[in-house]
Amino acid sequence: MLPRRRKFGRYPGVRCANCVFGTIQASIALLVLLSLVHPSRTFAANPDLQTVLTGSRQRIQKLDYRVTGRLTRVEGNGKRTIYKFVAKAHWFPDGLRVLCEISAPGSEKTSLLLYMSVSGHVTIEAVRPGEKAASVLPFDRWNDPLVGTDFSYEDMVESQFFWKNQKLLAPEKYGARECFVLQSMSGSQDRTYYDSVTSWIDRGILYPVHVVKTFRGTGQQKDFIYYGLRQISGVWSATQVEAKLQGKPGSSILVIEGGSGKANLGRKDFEIRLSGAQAEK
Repeated sequence: MLPRRRKFGRYPGVRCANCVFGTIQASIALLVLLSLVHPSRTFAANPDLQTVLTGSRQRIQKLDYRVTGRLTRVEGNGKRTIYKFVAKAHWFPDGLRVLCEISAPGSEKTSLLLYMSVSGHVTIEAVRPGEKAASVLPFDRWNDPLVGTDFSYEDMVESQFFWKNQKLLAPEKYGARECFVLQSMSGSQDRTYYDSVTSWIDRGILYPVHVVKTFRGTGQQKDFIYYGLRQISGVWSATQVEAKLQGKPGSSILVIEGGSGKANLGRKDFEIRLSGAQAEK
């Protein structure tokens, strides 16, 4: 049988052009849809964003430290309340574990075990003064002041670098440092009290020097400033971090006095233990 000829009418060229234009429109729509479904593909189009995220995540994925220091709440009138601070952290194949112990002279300690999965999902266990055993800290307590300071429980881990929504703002100087400015935006899947976290990250060492966290709902902001950046055994860290809630007098300062950046920690090192007084109760 002979094939039938298509009838294009008087203007076949016009109809072909319309087909081509429609195909182009469909292709553009598909690309837009793919970029929404796979936001990570947009990182490839912005090499600086990929550099900042990769560097920040790898820094956390290499953590293996023990530190000792002090956590101080400085009131607006200059009064200081000082706590002893001990912490250790290690990135395991399934994610990060951070164990902190905070105590004042003659008082029971507060112990925290924070776990962040490879996808950035966070859980927190705690033993607070008066409690006999560790328990999962309910999410509605994550924003409570940690022993009365400007640091909250969730401030003890940097989960924002693992959120899905990330973008680079215009580069800026912070002091004398040239910085990338990364804005991390939380989604409905992220357990956090923060709507966004903006980080000024030194371009040379890929370590934050200033961070502003914006609360969900209220828009209130909390500032974190990192001082005394140093490199030990190839690992960058800050010797001091100051936290200040905007609109609230005073601030809180975490000072690291000693420790090791290569502690060779194992899972057995991340068990919450009660203090003597708590165990007796």
